[in-house]
Amino acid sequence: MAADLQPGSRAPASRLRHRVPVRVRHHWKLLATCAAVVVALVVLAGNVRVAPIVTSQAAAKHDEVVIDVAGTVDLFDPSVAHTVTLTYDEADYQRMFDEYMESGDKEYLRADATVDGTLLRDVGIRLKGNSTLSGVTHNGQARSMFGDRDGDGGMPQPAGGGGQGRPGGGMMGGGFGRTSLDSSRPEELPWLMSFDEFVDGRRYQGRSEIAVRVAGMGGGSTVVNEAVSLSVLAAAGQPTQRYTYAGFRVNGAPAKARLLVEHPDEDFADGLGNGVLYKSLATSQFTYQGEDPTEYEDDFKQINDKGSHDLKPVIDLVKWVNEASDADFDAHLADHVDIGSFASYTALQNLLLNFDDMAGPGRNYYLWYNLDTERFQVIGWDHNLTFSGSATTGPHDSTTMGGGRGGFPGGDFQPPEGMQLPDGVQLPEGMRPGGGGRGGFGGLGGNKLKERFLASEAFKKAYEDAYRQLYQKIYADKAAEKALDQIAATLANVAGADATAVKTDTDQLRALVQERTAALAKDAVITS
Repeated sequence: MAADLQPGSRAPASRLRHRVPVRVRHHWKLLATCAAVVVALVVLAGNVRVAPIVTSQAAAKHDEVVIDVAGTVDLFDPSVAHTVTLTYDEADYQRMFDEYMESGDKEYLRADATVDGTLLRDVGIRLKGNSTLSGVTHNGQARSMFGDRDGDGGMPQPAGGGGQGRPGGGMMGGGFGRTSLDSSRPEELPWLMSFDEFVDGRRYQGRSEIAVRVAGMGGGSTVVNEAVSLSVLAAAGQPTQRYTYAGFRVNGAPAKARLLVEHPDEDFADGLGNGVLYKSLATSQFTYQGEDPTEYEDDFKQINDKGSHDLKPVIDLVKWVNEASDADFDAHLADHVDIGSFASYTALQNLLLNFDDMAGPGRNYYLWYNLDTERFQVIGWDHNLTFSGSATTGPHDSTTMGGGRGGFPGGDFQPPEGMQLPDGVQLPEGMRPGGGGRGGFGGLGGNKLKERFLASEAFKKAYEDAYRQLYQKIYADKAAEKALDQIAATLANVAGADATAVKTDTDQLRALVQERTAALAKDAVITS
């Protein structure tokens, strides 16, 4: 019999060994090896950044379409007086808005939607916009214009509306022209409708999302400037979004005529061909920040083919544009960008007096990467600030807001009447005209790709050729005026449309279009 152990003595090795589980004793060599490998990895690679690399070229499609609701008529048929009705729980709406006002998060609200007589239950709706929602009020409180950076686009706007201005000064005139927004009037708010947020795989006429655009801005209460812009872009053969007008009703309130626009989602990307679509966010700077895709979370959002492709093509483009010499840029831009398409894009932004394009403070554009050609194409988005400059702006003039070539008259930018900044909030440094290239605001605009392209003599001919051809289609052949006629005829039958406002908006835009047609007809680029 073993002797009793005295205090401070050690247990026999066999007894300690039996305290270790059997499986551990059997596999101790393997466990020791694994531990050694872990220690080695920590020591040798602890400071190494690991970036995700996707090499698969297989097309990873989005969620499977389970049901595609056909509806009664084509949502984008201009000959039909469309209607959209939303109903939701008012308490849920108030909670959603409380959350937005507190944190800036745009949560989806569950609603039932009736589109042209077809009922779709459990549709998701959420607020849409960045500075579009600046100054929105809820229960008497306004939200800061700089407190919301979700990347939906837009630019600093006043809380109150502005005048419609004059021909020659753009639809925006001397004010910013947006109506005030309040949570008590949901029929006037900007929305994103999602048909598959709560019902996986559901589409409505092949679309998963529709944007309900906000009134005001550059096109009055009818947003005719955006509708005309989308029409002429389609007439010019450019990739764009379809649109329609509808009588928009919310929880039994009177109808309001609203502009509905196709949203560039995964289904939109499918229609572009074999490629990957990337959205530029409002916080995008188009600067190289290294090879780690997570460093670009505030710059670009990938829309489709996630898991099969990543941001690597965009990162490569941004790096090359920022670092290439002038000679290299001229010689090899065509290896990265479709020159003809980009020439048309830049020409159109000038022709349409679009202050807030890819170089504007809202960074409103998408990048389409063609996997067959391995080149990029820029696609326009958010055209509610078109026709907001001077009708006499020339092909090589900067497109600025409010006063044409000079931007805001009188020097540094001043908040328009009605814009209330919260205590302690100041305008960003550099928010003044002249410092941001073709973007207008010094610290809020600019895009290296557009600026270098327009500054290069190597691409001047491509730009001017595109400009002449597009001028002919849009202005000389009266595509813009014909679009205005169609829009006025459509709105005459839409519930909630104000006939007086429609006439005022279309007449003012027509006067601007006619003045721009005459002014550009004398320009050397057009006459050469």
